[in-house]
Amino acid sequence: MQEVTADSACAAQLRGSLTDELVATGTIVSKKVEAAFRMVPRHLFAPGATLEQSYAQDTVRTKRDEHGTTISAVSAPQIQAMMLEQTQLEAGMRVLEIGSGGYNAALIAELVSEGGEVTTVDIDPDVVDRARDCLAAAGYNKVNVVLADAEGGVPEHAPYDRIIVTVGAWDIPPAWSGQLAEGGRMIVPLRMRGLTRSVTFERDGDHLVSRDYRLCGFVPMQGIGSHNERVVSLDGNRVSLRIDGEQPADADRLRDALLGPRVERWSGVEGGPTEPFDDLDLWVATVVDDFGLLTATKEAIDSGLVSKSTRVGAKTMVAGGSFAYRASARPVDAERTRFEFGAYAHGPDAVRLAEDYVDLIQAWDRDHCGSPGARIEVYSSAASDAELPPGRVINKRHTRVVISWPGQRQYPNRKP
Repeated sequence: MQEVTADSACAAQLRGSLTDELVATGTIVSKKVEAAFRMVPRHLFAPGATLEQSYAQDTVRTKRDEHGTTISAVSAPQIQAMMLEQTQLEAGMRVLEIGSGGYNAALIAELVSEGGEVTTVDIDPDVVDRARDCLAAAGYNKVNVVLADAEGGVPEHAPYDRIIVTVGAWDIPPAWSGQLAEGGRMIVPLRMRGLTRSVTFERDGDHLVSRDYRLCGFVPMQGIGSHNERVVSLDGNRVSLRIDGEQPADADRLRDALLGPRVERWSGVEGGPTEPFDDLDLWVATVVDDFGLLTATKEAIDSGLVSKSTRVGAKTMVAGGSFAYRASARPVDAERTRFEFGAYAHGPDAVRLAEDYVDLIQAWDRDHCGSPGARIEVYSSAASDAELPPGRVINKRHTRVVISWPGQRQYPNRKP
């Protein structure tokens, strides 16, 4: 399955350097995933990109919609490597990839070897045609490339030992669970209250239970399974609150709050520049009833109206006409090696909300920082409250997702 191109020597060198970097950072931990990355010619799956772009640590965008929004891409190598490590593929497995492009399917084909079977499905005819052509050019002719809305899975090649979803999913359709073989594993970039985590699920009786999850980002799913967040404008198109749920938001009052005085509080909780704190955000999303993501343009940030944390969606708690959000961590030493977490708040209840947010940061640091993290369980939408374990309940079209934190004080089921 070696590539045969005029630039193969240069491509092989770049591919080797990319793989070395993924190994050095601990993203690739297994020899078999390392071998797949050294083998598959990534540049053949990124038409229009240069060799250097193909092997950079970046997403290669391959299609945009009429508004310029990316709707198909070759995901960043570290995300693909991370998910393949989560998947734990073995030779001879049958695998379904939901969301195509070709490159990841080729990596999977290397991992399951000749005895396995790989099916990749996408709703976009252009993506399917490109994936089929790229796979053929790279020598992976046995991959099943299917054009379909993946809401129904791909029953003709089921059951699957592994299902790996490479688009952002808001829900888990029954077909995916139904086509998963006994003892199988499903990896889904699942959006929960606006936050996406690549979750490794295994079946436990009548529901799915997480075994692992990682921070990630993907283009959103299209078709029947698509689900848009609600966008509440607070300052024209400069500042918005994104809400992934049904909770109310009084735009007029929140807009007035944003333009009024700001309260800030700091927690005393510190972290280093490379220490992960994405579980802090998931913890806040779990325990706050009215939650959203505050986003802003560079202009609004530069003006001082909002914190730099809004560039990627500041995690926000809302109460009537007031809101508080996690500020960008501030350096606490001259060398900028330690940073303190804090909160900014606006509105009539700004002082209380800022202090409540700081309390949450301190609770996470005390009870959950460095712990195994959250437990994420997925039940059918038909499950009653009495059948669900304690935790934050997120109701979706097909499922009810419950997030809990082992070791924390148990509280009744909480719904957004």
